[in-house]
Amino acid sequence: MRRDNVAQGGGWPEPVGQVGNLRRVGNPLPEASQQPAEGRLTIGRRMPSCPTNVDLSILRVSVAALCLLAAAGAIYAQTPDDPALRAMHDEALRSLTLAVANLEKPYFVEYLLDHEDVFTVSAALGGLMERNRERIQAPEVHVRVGDYKFDNGNFAGGGPSGARFREPFPLEGSYDLVRRYFWLSTDAAYKSAVEALARKRATLRNVSEGGGRLDDFGRVAPLVRVRELGHLSLDEDAWAARVRSLSAVFAGYPGLKDSRVDLEANAGGYYVVNSEGAEVRVPEDVTFLRMRAMAQSSDGSTVRDIASFHAIEPSGMPGEAELSAAARELAAHVTALAAAPKGEDYNGPVLFEGAAGAQLFAELVGRNVILARRPDGGRGGAFLASEYEGRVGSRVLPDSFDVVDDPTQKEWQGRPLFGAYEVDREGVAAQPVSLIEKGVLKTFLLTRQPVKGMPGSNGHARLPGLYGASDAGIGNLFVRSTEASPAGGLKQKLIEAVQARGKPYGILVRKVDFPSSAPFDEVRRLLSETAGMAQPVSPPVLAYKVYPDGREELIRGVEFKGLNARALKDILVAGDDANVFEYMDNGAPLAVLGAGSFTIEASVVAPSVLIDDLELRPVEEEQPKLPVVPPPQLIKTEPIAPEPVK
Repeated sequence: MRRDNVAQGGGWPEPVGQVGNLRRVGNPLPEASQQPAEGRLTIGRRMPSCPTNVDLSILRVSVAALCLLAAAGAIYAQTPDDPALRAMHDEALRSLTLAVANLEKPYFVEYLLDHEDVFTVSAALGGLMERNRERIQAPEVHVRVGDYKFDNGNFAGGGPSGARFREPFPLEGSYDLVRRYFWLSTDAAYKSAVEALARKRATLRNVSEGGGRLDDFGRVAPLVRVRELGHLSLDEDAWAARVRSLSAVFAGYPGLKDSRVDLEANAGGYYVVNSEGAEVRVPEDVTFLRMRAMAQSSDGSTVRDIASFHAIEPSGMPGEAELSAAARELAAHVTALAAAPKGEDYNGPVLFEGAAGAQLFAELVGRNVILARRPDGGRGGAFLASEYEGRVGSRVLPDSFDVVDDPTQKEWQGRPLFGAYEVDREGVAAQPVSLIEKGVLKTFLLTRQPVKGMPGSNGHARLPGLYGASDAGIGNLFVRSTEASPAGGLKQKLIEAVQARGKPYGILVRKVDFPSSAPFDEVRRLLSETAGMAQPVSPPVLAYKVYPDGREELIRGVEFKGLNARALKDILVAGDDANVFEYMDNGAPLAVLGAGSFTIEASVVAPSVLIDDLELRPVEEEQPKLPVVPPPQLIKTEPIAPEPVK
């Protein structure tokens, strides 16, 4: 997990039931809202389920302990130099002997530990704003009490409970310190789990389960995989100079109101050890750079854009010339947007070209192939259902389309794929999943939480979820059409569709604000408009009127009206291009930058598409006033020459 350091001027709520001690911490809420899910202390312990007969439970515990020892003994013989892994293993084994009179025994305990070395640097207008290098070890503990069919998880009716272990987790891999931490964490998580199970039983005692009840947790074969963690290697001074140099580019555009350049380089990985015998240590590295700019138009409306670059390691980032060109292009786009006319109501064909096509599929398909389960004991608060729920076997795309998510594919046409991973956050090996075949929905991305008709995981538990569960996330999402047209001719097809309908112009979208850089007030407005009935959709950033003669006119201030996953069935034609779009996903609506407490790497490879009929409307909201005093005259300085980056 990576921290998301791009704040948006306000805090986005952490997912309910998740403690903010995960790696990619964005904007945590005040302490009162940071409550753990019952038995999920982002700290924990374990034990198999047992009947109340003490002698029989001791026998089963002994057998389970022997099985775990047999599965993992060889691994620990090979990795005696990793005290954290040994401590997690040993304390997990010891927890199998846990027996408290008159209390339920744990049947499952899981320890996760994220280890990372992070370098961050931010600059604006040629001056450093922040520079930091830190090591982080963030634990997570899950305790399940009851059995696989009915346990303390997936319960919204009990309210927050459980204690938090306040001491910082040791940065050095001291065996005794790590083990002590997990001991205390497990104790707190176990107490929380027992209380939650009692409340859950009381709440559901008189509730009829029509059609049968799904199990609360799915079984999987334990995975043993131990690999070396990543190590961060970069020239900090050279990268700080490069970020300063890039930020200085924006000083040459006086129409901009704000700008910033942020870099984060992160190396390390995570551990997963559970009472079923899973023993995992895998690397996870990422580097990303974001440049953002904002301006105000004459009517006070805000326009903004972001340019992002991602790589597995710092050495994979673009060179100075490419980044500088991107900074100038970003500044020019935002300056032009501020001067562009405001869009108007429109109904007709829309072409999503290049990256916008991949962004569209990331939002409308990538979010909807994740099927969450409604919690017991309440409506579930922030629960947003998939638009594909209940539609397995139904057509959701034209019959020429196939969609596959394959996190095991590490390269595509010689380019490293950003969304590749080996093992998910539940210790399940990543698997390729054919989601849509010939336009028909076949399945979803799944975790160990059973959903109707799909009891098992397919290795996609990537994010902390609500009520003690994990949320699924895409890895590398591939969208293909067997009936593609040359991408260079799609604009002409848009013009032909416009002329056939007698429209004065069509709409071409080259970029969507996804992940969203919007301030939280705007995000709340978008959420309120969907009223929890569907996933909100990001507005276009670069949208153009395309006239019959081929002329393009940039417009600003428009948003989609009623755009949802059903609109993709009306795709007229797909291009023969394959656009790679990489982003950091955090599970929040619109993947809002700085939201949530955890981010994952994701890639989408998809074509440009022309959709038959969509609606756009001008954004109508109160606009901030323009500054009363004009901006100060920026002093011209010589460009800052960055040092060569190693």
